[in-house]
Amino acid sequence: MIGTIVNVLTVIAGGLIGMLLKKSIKSEIMDNVMKAEGVAVFIIGMNGVLTNMLSVGEGGKILESGGLVLLISLALGAFIGEVLKIDDGLGKLGNFIEKKIGSGGFSKGFVSAFVIFCVGSMSIIGAINDGLSGDSSVLFVKSTLDFITAAVLASTMGIGVVFACVPLFVYQGAISLFAAQIKPFIEAYPEMMTQFSAVGYAIIICIGINFIVGQKIKTANLLPAMLVPLMYNLLKMVENLW
Repeated sequence: MIGTIVNVLTVIAGGLIGMLLKKSIKSEIMDNVMKAEGVAVFIIGMNGVLTNMLSVGEGGKILESGGLVLLISLALGAFIGEVLKIDDGLGKLGNFIEKKIGSGGFSKGFVSAFVIFCVGSMSIIGAINDGLSGDSSVLFVKSTLDFITAAVLASTMGIGVVFACVPLFVYQGAISLFAAQIKPFIEAYPEMMTQFSAVGYAIIICIGINFIVGQKIKTANLLPAMLVPLMYNLLKMVENLW
């Protein structure tokens, strides 16, 4: 849990610094910064997807794997997310807090930051390593990246970014606490983490697109997609048992 605690503190610190910068920088400048951040997020997401889906075989031939799982995960995840209206639910939560604290634009910053901080292989793998062996090195690296991201996002979106540290703590903390129970399953199906990461980074790409062109994709509704690789490998385990 040490890594998650450090991660939460860096998000808070970065967010507060970003809010201070917001007051001294013109809105049009911050708009361009936001779009530049979107490009960076898009590239990070694309790099993550390609890293987890492509490999080099004999003779330097590029091999692809996991494309079908990625397609099914995103399609099924989007369907479930739309039925459950996850994005709307998070938006309502953000709006509720926004009314309580009197901060305009809270909801957009809260939802965007929540997805960025909680989706991705570093969040999952880092939390698992922290829970299994107490190795927080991955989360320490993630904390540095999240500090910068929080500062940039908060400078344009406000205090909602800071409050995203709450679901971040719950999400990564829960993974760390239950990592010991799922250790045998992870070791038996290592490809699950690759598939899991590819789906997560695909959602990150969608976040980058939203930053560049405006809010078009309901990224929170895509979150159930990350459960599909888990269910897929559970079915494989049951099939092997039979």
